[in-house]
Amino acid sequence: MEVHLMNRQNNRSWTSYACALVLGLGALQAQADEGGLYGPQAPKGSAFVRAYNAASNELSVNVGNTALTDVPPQGSSDFKFLPAGNYSAQVGGSNLSVKLEADRYYTLVNQTGKSPQLVEEPVFRNKQKALLRVQNLSDAKLTLKTADGKTPVVADVAPQGRGEREINPVKVGLALFDGDRKVSDLKPIALQRGEVVCLYITGSGDKLAPVWVKRPVES
Repeated sequence: MEVHLMNRQNNRSWTSYACALVLGLGALQAQADEGGLYGPQAPKGSAFVRAYNAASNELSVNVGNTALTDVPPQGSSDFKFLPAGNYSAQVGGSNLSVKLEADRYYTLVNQTGKSPQLVEEPVFRNKQKALLRVQNLSDAKLTLKTADGKTPVVADVAPQGRGEREINPVKVGLALFDGDRKVSDLKPIALQRGEVVCLYITGSGDKLAPVWVKRPVES
């Protein structure tokens, strides 16, 4: 009787151990899958930087030991994290001294015939809405409106300034205006919950170049 009881207890112990092992392996696999889906998690206190290439040739950027390579014309890289601090950034054939602060996001902008710029991108935390942001690197005060010009969406963004607005997730057709003059219609863009979409405007005078900048979609 005692032998049978011990056998049953041993069987239960081995069964419990096997279940714990399977669950543990499952948790590890879930963590591995999540790491593959979202990428490596940034250490606490990191800064984040990406590149936007407003020029006509492919761009490579180096910030310390962090490389942002093969950025296409009118395209951007994804954000990469690195320790906060002071760096010398090589943007194409130009160099720029930058200070990157912890837990902040930045875009290095490359333009033809101009020095590169470091532009801060404030963090957006509302997961229920999307954010439209206008980064105006031109010499004119500009307004983002509905395509018919009737409704301002992000109004009176000063030269070298930033404006933004939270909106519901939707596909929208917008246009850029200088006062009452339409600068250009913009490509319709679909906005997702929690997403930040930036309209970068470069150039000057009657040669303004507005381009939507989103995080690249991984292939």
